Amino acid sequence: MDWALLLTQLVNGLQYGILLFLLASGLTLVFGIMDFINLAHGSFYMIGAYFCATFIQLTGSFFLSVVAAFGGVFIVGLVIEQLIVRRLYVYDHLSQVLVTVGLIYIFDTAVQLIWGVTGRAIPLPEVLAGQFHIGSLVFASYRLVIISTGLAVAVGLYVLIVKTRLGMLIRAGASNRTMVSALGVNINRLYWIVFALGAALAGLAGMLIAPITQASIGMGNQIIIVALVVVIVGGIGSVQGAFYAAMIIGMIDTLGRSYLDDFMKLFMSAQDAETAAPAISAMLIYIIMALVLVMRPEGLFPPRTT
Repeated sequence: MDWALLLTQLVNGLQYGILLFLLASGLTLVFGIMDFINLAHGSFYMIGAYFCATFIQLTGSFFLSVVAAFGGVFIVGLVIEQLIVRRLYVYDHLSQVLVTVGLIYIFDTAVQLIWGVTGRAIPLPEVLAGQFHIGSLVFASYRLVIISTGLAVAVGLYVLIVKTRLGMLIRAGASNRTMVSALGVNINRLYWIVFALGAALAGLAGMLIAPITQASIGMGNQIIIVALVVVIVGGIGSVQGAFYAAMIIGMIDTLGRSYLDDFMKLFMSAQDAETAAPAISAMLIYIIMALVLVMRPEGLFPPRTT
């Protein structure tokens, strides 16, 4: 086995898991606390990337642009929750799905009108564009920045949710929304903050991946499906579950695409393995989700209800 290649794939899987966590953490809070299904969550991922590209053109600073774009997406989240999402809480999930699918098309069209149909590349500063050496292994420095940023966000969310009053309300809302409202908590304000924070985290994921893939229309529409898988596997309403599930899904998806064909060659011909492996690797995460739903419907790490 090529151990250098394996370690590289592990780093890639960790990076993918971090991006999934940034998306899924906000999504699981919105779903768990607000009981709101937001399929347009991936649009904030796209908006964050475009905001970052625009601020870089204006300021020339990648770091300043990330901070400004994070705040910009947070404000967009506040506006969308106030004008549209808040009116949907009383409706059933099917209505929420239909409206948020419509929001996807609105966001995609708005991005096309503002930024055009071509993608926007985001240049990296020289300090992030190099390589990092560990012995004979070489890694892109920026990939390690993505991983470090995601881990820092995970720690920050842990402190926010476990150590602060807002976090206490978030945990209580995820466990029993009715009781939180009955205790006099301004539930609309809590929903407002949670939705905007989730949008900003999705936007941060878009900013981090855009220098690798570039900002493009509809870039969040595919990854949001995988983020939903992470939410279900981890447990709806659980940020801890979203983190662990994102790492699991990211590793399995990355390693499956790289090594499943070699594994299958142990049991079948090389031609059959190379034909079947891509299809099976694409289904792996959904097979995992199905198994979790059968054996542990509340997810692997559901929020505590006591």
